Amino acid sequence: MSYRTLVLFAAALSAAIPAAAQNYPARPVRFIVPFAPGGNTDVQGRLIAQKLTEKWGQQVVVDNRAGAGGTLGVEMLAKAPADGYTLALASFGNILVGPSLFPKLPYDPLKDLAPVVLVSQPPGLLVVNPGLPIKNVTELIAYAKANPGKLNYGSAGNGTWNHLFAEHFKALTGIQMTHIPYKGANPAVTDVMGGQIQLSFAPFPAALPQIRSGRLRVLGVTSAQRSLLLPEVPTVAESGLPGYSAATWFAMLAPAKTPQPLIRQINRDANAVLALPEVKAAFAADGTEPAGGTPEQLHESMRSGIAQWGKLVRDLGIKL
Repeated sequence: MSYRTLVLFAAALSAAIPAAAQNYPARPVRFIVPFAPGGNTDVQGRLIAQKLTEKWGQQVVVDNRAGAGGTLGVEMLAKAPADGYTLALASFGNILVGPSLFPKLPYDPLKDLAPVVLVSQPPGLLVVNPGLPIKNVTELIAYAKANPGKLNYGSAGNGTWNHLFAEHFKALTGIQMTHIPYKGANPAVTDVMGGQIQLSFAPFPAALPQIRSGRLRVLGVTSAQRSLLLPEVPTVAESGLPGYSAATWFAMLAPAKTPQPLIRQINRDANAVLALPEVKAAFAADGTEPAGGTPEQLHESMRSGIAQWGKLVRDLGIKL
């Protein structure tokens, strides 16, 4: 093949990629949700899929692939063709914590996946049993130090976000609390109400009705800013622990080596979907707001989150 032929071939190839992006999507898109139907990941994933279907005129098909703590679905994404027709809604556990929690994780989030857009960063709620003589985080810290070993907190299991949020809290305060892992956040919240355990870092959907009914007392929101759903509730930092900030994490990812023109188009369209009033309203019911942004911003969020939470997992020696 002559030099001139090679140049013409390369030019044709480079021109073909933007053309492919302009025609995208030309067939249905598979959208992997690495958890079972019904959870908040699935709810967000189905809403995004519906709105992208309407925008693209092609079906975005939700494919629930639960298993291995959400890593099974992400592994499938990493091994899928890098053509824009397989995407996934990844989360805190299988991206930010997975590399340190799973010794044989079958993918490297920063090498095997392409960032598309940050979807949301829902905070948690620090809740206690109303019978405790505690009204804020300052009083919780003082109570824990005056009553070592008397506080038990519940989580959805080892290595889950509410487990790590509590351990982050312990690390910053030096207090002692005993971890009681449950098979989900709802049973932990139920036992806080019943007094079997004293507190939990709980998701909004599980805790909000109980807070409003008076069966739980909320001390703070874990994020850096107050929640639009509970504007009267201070952040954990405002309530007595300056510098504390923690949020869960959902992001749309593609296989590595997906052409950048496709990534840019999907990012642009996903940002448009996240800006829709009905999407904002649906996310607000989950205690969060749509995030959005560029693929570069998402990459930095992945890099910094893996470093932060991985260090905590390693320091504590957390094992599944």
